[in-house]
Amino acid sequence: MKLLLTSGGVRNPSIRDALVGMLGKPISESAALCIPTAQWGHPRCGPPSVRRFVSGSDPGDAMTSLGWESVGVLELTALPTIATERWVEWVHEADVLLVDGGDATYLCHWLRQSGLVDHLPSLTDTTWVGVSAGSMVMAPRIGSDFVNWPAASDDRTLGLVEFAIFPHLNAFPTNTLADAERWAAEIDGPAYAIDEQTAIAVVGDSVEVVSEGEWHAFGT
Repeated sequence: MKLLLTSGGVRNPSIRDALVGMLGKPISESAALCIPTAQWGHPRCGPPSVRRFVSGSDPGDAMTSLGWESVGVLELTALPTIATERWVEWVHEADVLLVDGGDATYLCHWLRQSGLVDHLPSLTDTTWVGVSAGSMVMAPRIGSDFVNWPAASDDRTLGLVEFAIFPHLNAFPTNTLADAERWAAEIDGPAYAIDEQTAIAVVGDSVEVVSEGEWHAFGT
């Protein structure tokens, strides 16, 4: 898959251009599936925030209202209860998966439980756009500070990229550069701290930071 790993979504022209480049066609000609699942695992999220993400009604989180040709909802917790061939077809028909934030360990659990993670290698023409936890889940681990789901056994996630992500740099009192530096020491591996105006684009072996804001690399 092509990965566009963001902290706050597609918030500036540089990130939008990177998205269009990955899609290989205009957003208006692309079909999207949005995945709100990570929100259910985070104590600060719930039905209103899920609705805002799905509807695109929050200007600060307008992933689903970028002007897609079509937008559907893929709820991972429902997939184990329906025929696999049904939802696999939906996924393969989509040009992009919009994966929202919340708790990355909860999202990782349901990516595995649903079986979607097993199909990701076959989605060679699909773009994954992550927001916060939707980006962090691709890392080998996320750091203990970001584990909010009580059932999580540790901070390990999918490990589909070799680096970890500290999101929302300077967006919250607990997301300062000093906090990111302490987090990176725990991660003890390649990592990036990124703000809301930054994304990390991964295509094959290429990793590129796309930013109109602030970011820092650790151990890379």
